[in-house]
Amino acid sequence: MSRVTVQVRDAGGHVATASADYVVGLQPVLGGYYLSGGADPTADMAGGNFRSLTQYRSFADGYIFPGYNRPWLITLGQSGIQMNMVLELKHYGAPNDGPQSFTVDGTSYTVPGPTMTIQQRPGTTWPKAYGYGQVLAHQCDGLFARALAQYRTLGFGVNIQIASEFDTDHEFGTTEAGVAYTWAQSDARAVQAVNYILSWFKARTLPAATTFSVGIAGFNRECFQRIHPEPLMARLDFLQWNAYATNANHTALSQFRRAKDWTVADLGPIARSRPVIIAEWGVRAAEIPNQAAWIATVPSAIGRLNAEGGPLIARTNYFNSGWGTLTPKATGLAALRAAYATPPYV
Repeated sequence: MSRVTVQVRDAGGHVATASADYVVGLQPVLGGYYLSGGADPTADMAGGNFRSLTQYRSFADGYIFPGYNRPWLITLGQSGIQMNMVLELKHYGAPNDGPQSFTVDGTSYTVPGPTMTIQQRPGTTWPKAYGYGQVLAHQCDGLFARALAQYRTLGFGVNIQIASEFDTDHEFGTTEAGVAYTWAQSDARAVQAVNYILSWFKARTLPAATTFSVGIAGFNRECFQRIHPEPLMARLDFLQWNAYATNANHTALSQFRRAKDWTVADLGPIARSRPVIIAEWGVRAAEIPNQAAWIATVPSAIGRLNAEGGPLIARTNYFNSGWGTLTPKATGLAALRAAYATPPYV
């Protein structure tokens, strides 16, 4: 925070002094939300300074923009709510994981089924995803064409976040077409695929105000470095990471700060210049039962981090699902409304 002081003196020697505090270039942070299952959040957001929203789609889904039976997304978007649309190669939301054939703008496409597995945590069922090799071999172009055709009819621009969390996807390695790849190898292959997807979209006419980011949870420093090389950051508009409190010792400042510190210490000047979207943040009630008290500390934490300089946090979208489930919901929503009515959100 800086202060300017102006002193004026008239011909008669009378002096008047006025001071004002200011921060150069800082805009209000957009407080945002996500409701479990991609449900309609309109009622939850009513009466609050909610200005941002996260949504999730699989490229496999036939209805990406705005999503099947989700007309409320258009209403919210047209009202000025900023959308962070997470588009994933992970396969979900479609009736099967086999090949798809469809026509987009007069062109017929056949897309093979996904050949990669991700999130290979031992003892779990590994989700399927379209492989990075499939992307580079142009096998997924039809998926991108279908998404773009729908996006062009949406009526407003969004931030397209490619993947929700590459680190979560790759933590235990990946396998594509029977070939296993380590975490580091998977990160490198993902960067190649992201570059391909960006090139595909940017070579075509996009709705005004379209921006791009890549998704990461931000729990591993080496992965964070690998996913954010400077040549890729030059093509992206935002940094993105998620922030959760899952331990009684986790403070808002520590959880929002972690990936910022890595950015400042490890990434290049282009990455450091990008504003940040926190696509997910939340408080796990099992470890921090008084979620409302924790949420109340978020504005001061975000304000302090932004006062320190870039990268500046631009949006924070609460994840009312999973680790962030508000319990009780009414109390949590009241805390969110109060937080988003406090600087730096206003």
